[in-house]
Amino acid sequence: MSSDQKLCMDEVLLKEPVKQPAQENHDGHWPSLLTVVGFVFLTFNSVMAVYRSNGDMWAISFVVFSYLDLVALFYFLRQFERTPPESPRREHIKMVVWLLTTMLTAAFSYKVAEIMPLPVQVLVWAMAGVTVLGGFYAFFLHREGTKA
Repeated sequence: MSSDQKLCMDEVLLKEPVKQPAQENHDGHWPSLLTVVGFVFLTFNSVMAVYRSNGDMWAISFVVFSYLDLVALFYFLRQFERTPPESPRREHIKMVVWLLTTMLTAAFSYKVAEIMPLPVQVLVWAMAGVTVLGGFYAFFLHREGTKA
């Protein structure tokens, strides 16, 4: 087989959509056991963090915000996976996912930068900014098949 024929076959394979069986439970609505265990673990750790905060409202607010943001993020990621690729709703869900990840990045960057010296604070916020802008580029500007 010549290299031209192989290249042509590779291009055809790349253009065909991947057909994967849906990974859903019997009724398609219940999460997997691993997902349930993960949420139980997240909930337990969040409750313990609130308990150990000794009434510090800023710490409690941070934990509650982070918990709700993560739960919403996982929910919308699941919705994104279930939405057909040609649906206009998919772009709206993608925007929500990007906003939720941006808020979570900003919240954690704030908490980390709060305890660091000034040069490290600048580095933390610069890394957060690059992460947010990189996510925006990957979600909304980059198109498959384009060269950067």
